[in-house]
Amino acid sequence: MAKALFGSVVSGAELRVLEENAVLRAKVRRLEQELAELRSQRDAAIAHELLSLAGDNAEPALA
Repeated sequence: MAKALFGSVVSGAELRVLEENAVLRAKVRRLEQELAELRSQRDAAIAHELLSLAGDNAEPALA
């Protein structure tokens, strides 16, 4: 029985690794969201620039 109980005990080092892993995952999620926002802004700026270059002759592209 003691062996079974000992196997379920989590060490302090393991808890630190789990906590650091959670922090890193949250940071990655935040950076992925920021990247998606920056890409969206870039795409909007490119579209705006292309429309301004086309001037009054701009026609929608066919997909």
